[in-house]
Amino acid sequence: MATAIKRSEKRLGQILVKQGILDEDKLERALEEHSATGKKLGDVLTDLKLATSEQVTEAIALQHGLQYLRLSEYEIDPEIIQSISEEVARKYRIIPVDRTNNTLTVALSDPANIFLLDDIKLRTNMEIVPLISLQDDIDTAIEKYYGDTEGLVNMMKDFDNGEDVELLQTKDLEEEEEDEEDDAPVVKLVNMIVAEAIKTRTSDIHLEPDERELRLRCRIDGVLKEMPAPPKRLQNALISRIKIMSELDISEKRKPQDGRFKIRQGGKSVDFRVSSLPTVHGEKIVMRLLDKSNLNLDLTSLGFERESLTLFEKAIRRPFGMILVTGPTGSGKSTTLYSALSTINTPEKNIVTVEDPVEYQIRGINQVQAKPDIGFTFSEGLKSILRQDPDVVMIGEIRDFETAEIAIKAALTGHLVLSTLHTNDAPSTMMRLIDMGVEPFLVTASVILVIAQRLARRICPSCKKAYKPTPELLEQLGIRPKPGRELVFYEGQGCPACSDTGYRGRLALYEAMDMNDQLAHCIMQGMHSKDLKKEARKQGMLTLRDSGIRKLLAGLTTVKEVLSVTYEN
Repeated sequence: MATAIKRSEKRLGQILVKQGILDEDKLERALEEHSATGKKLGDVLTDLKLATSEQVTEAIALQHGLQYLRLSEYEIDPEIIQSISEEVARKYRIIPVDRTNNTLTVALSDPANIFLLDDIKLRTNMEIVPLISLQDDIDTAIEKYYGDTEGLVNMMKDFDNGEDVELLQTKDLEEEEEDEEDDAPVVKLVNMIVAEAIKTRTSDIHLEPDERELRLRCRIDGVLKEMPAPPKRLQNALISRIKIMSELDISEKRKPQDGRFKIRQGGKSVDFRVSSLPTVHGEKIVMRLLDKSNLNLDLTSLGFERESLTLFEKAIRRPFGMILVTGPTGSGKSTTLYSALSTINTPEKNIVTVEDPVEYQIRGINQVQAKPDIGFTFSEGLKSILRQDPDVVMIGEIRDFETAEIAIKAALTGHLVLSTLHTNDAPSTMMRLIDMGVEPFLVTASVILVIAQRLARRICPSCKKAYKPTPELLEQLGIRPKPGRELVFYEGQGCPACSDTGYRGRLALYEAMDMNDQLAHCIMQGMHSKDLKKEARKQGMLTLRDSGIRKLLAGLTTVKEVLSVTYEN
């Protein structure tokens, strides 16, 4: 940013005379005052109103061969502000204005203080380039970029993190941050946001730049909740801090990036998967929390109905065949698959997975990270896995015909294959494979079980209250109570334990379709998914709505949740 200007051999007064700002008489008067009071000549000139502060400052810049910056018209990137601590900025009355590679440009009003520049160089380990600015403008900028801490302090008061968090970093990152102040406001704020997210069972943290504000939202029990907004001026600094933690390129703001970091809080480690996305108002950051301590790998406690659990346990103990788990993003498919793998994980079995990304690491299972950017896709990974003598193979997702084809061949040649698809229910999964180009006879020969699932919020036990449903509501749900039996539903009233939402935690709804000869015949005949669903129900399949109603009657969830995550049979 700074450009070299030739240093003038003239004194300050002579420069102002040459510029026509002073004449010899005025200069003489100012010099006399300067000698009598000992004040700096520049201060004397402004006190006597012989020159303005800006005229004097521009002359000082010219005298020292430095560039003059009208700081009041210049917007500083908050990321650059973090180069110098507030303590140093206030102590020396300077402010950083630009940073390029290892060179930091700072604005100051007294270029004669060489000790100041040496000290900053030692503190920042960077080359320092000085600019000249009005002292009043520098002071105003310090208050603007450092001094407005009230909003930040108030925001921090809204968080009660309880435990300190520790970033588990790579050696290189630790070395880079050895000289950083751990109590810097931005570092503190990120730690508090992360700690609060862990405390409130948040699954995703959204940091969203808007035109006038920086929005912070947390997904708790599947629903986004607005949190206290960080100061807009800290937007770039906050995003840069998260990107540094995730080992992302902070200089790249035009392309999406993915990274991850791990922290330790209260004796447990939590993984964070980080995604950055450029938007018109800056980079949006989403952090997904992967807390292994919350990972429930017990099949019996996931929420399966007895009939569906029996089918699932029977299928995962088969020596070969394909099991598919379907549902939208965030519906718990990975948890169901990890639970299945953990159930059958024994020293006698070679279990290999290919995932994108590997969300949880499970002891005894060989997990492979797919890397599509270098050509290592699910299909390529699956080809390699099949040369590793596997008994059980798990593929993160079947996205294309090639992956589906290899998976089906593996299922037909003595391997148990588990994977996921994005479909609405179990019967439509079969049609999805056929639409991909897989022959119907291969689908029916390889697939042994399809499970569709959704997550519904669980009623908060602390504020749970019973009520009697109306006949109209029962009719809407398709419930026909036995004569003389009164049904009772429940809902949460809202309390501090559930943040006044009425819900705390989530449970899964399952639809399990067992591939038998009759359903295989229907698929071979080209039956539509709706008709296939009717046939499966005739044979005893419980649908997602059936599963939801059972959870409703058991007092685990609400009518609103069942209606929002399932649809009519």
